Amino acid sequence: MFRGRYEYTIDSKGRVSIPSKFREILKEKYDNRLVVTNFDHCLVALPYEEWSLLEQKVNSLSLVKKEARTFLRFFYSSGIDCVIDKQGRLLIPQALRDYASLRKDVVFVGEGKKIEIWSKERWEEEFRRSQESFDQISDTLASLGL
Repeated sequence: MFRGRYEYTIDSKGRVSIPSKFREILKEKYDNRLVVTNFDHCLVALPYEEWSLLEQKVNSLSLVKKEARTFLRFFYSSGIDCVIDKQGRLLIPQALRDYASLRKDVVFVGEGKKIEIWSKERWEEEFRRSQESFDQISDTLASLGL
């Protein structure tokens, strides 16, 4: 499982090193392939195996529902197969960098079976908002038995 938060720098060609902890997990449980797509003002990177499982679930969505079609277009249209190179770097295409506002400083956030890639500025905003609503979220989770 991916967890933790790591700051890195993306180079002018769009290459960024994957945190070594994440590379270890990929090597141990998966392979060197990630599918990267846009999601919620950041990028989400899933090991190829996890992407395949997600596709199976997503394909069960009703195409009659407009919300499902909209989600599928947004999520799938930007999905890119990315291979981690021998130096442990990921090449992020320009369109995805633009969507997530990745310029120089990026933050990798481990979230279980997926990795989020944020611009440092957007991550700081998101983290601040999360802190401000933490008590309300904690109450909701407690009501669910967590």
